[in-house]
Amino acid sequence: MYPLYGTRKWRNRRAQQLRIEPLWRLCLVDGKVVAATVADHIEPWNGDVNKFWLGELQSLCAHCHESRKKFRERHGYDRGCGPDGLPLDPRHPVYTGVVK
Repeated sequence: MYPLYGTRKWRNRRAQQLRIEPLWRLCLVDGKVVAATVADHIEPWNGDVNKFWLGELQSLCAHCHESRKKFRERHGYDRGCGPDGLPLDPRHPVYTGVVK
């Protein structure tokens, strides 16, 4: 874990994010209501301290932050599907024809 996450400033920023957006953003898109526990940087900050402090946050649950979000960052698309079984993300390989 990076030292920035242990600071009071981060804990305050995280708490503020979860107050503003107490439900998990990615599940809301899927029509599910799940309490958020993680304040996640939408754009990975990759060691850039300015991005860490100023980057936009979203609220997620811990499980999906470690699975769904990390999958999207690694592969470039979200693998979630709608009720019809089709992928929701227009960047999914089924729509682009590009398999990574």
